[in-house]
Amino acid sequence: MKEAVKPAEPTSPETKVARRDPFESMVGKEKAAPVNLPPGKAGLQVASLRLDGIVRAPNGMIAVVTNPQSRTYFLREGDQLYDGRVEKIAMDSVSFHEIGKDAFGKPVERQVNKRIYPSAGEQQ
Repeated sequence: MKEAVKPAEPTSPETKVARRDPFESMVGKEKAAPVNLPPGKAGLQVASLRLDGIVRAPNGMIAVVTNPQSRTYFLREGDQLYDGRVEKIAMDSVSFHEIGKDAFGKPVERQVNKRIYPSAGEQQ
């Protein structure tokens, strides 16, 4: 009679070794969005905003933006966001000053412009 061969079982938790995927790049990995963003304008991230409209008000320009959760916000020049601030609002665009980090953790500042493009048949 043959005895059944048992598969080797790990005797201690140290025998299990987690290994990373060798084909996955370690440089340039995008970080996931922070989980605990503050509520309101202070929790908005420049890269994830969609510019929906611009309104001329008696006391300055107002940019109408939405976040990925389809919540609408009204931004004015100088408003502070999670990773930047609103620099300038023109009739067809909004300029943001974004502050972030590159793949190596070095602080990076850049200017981000978001524009509104007229739809077909719309007068300017």
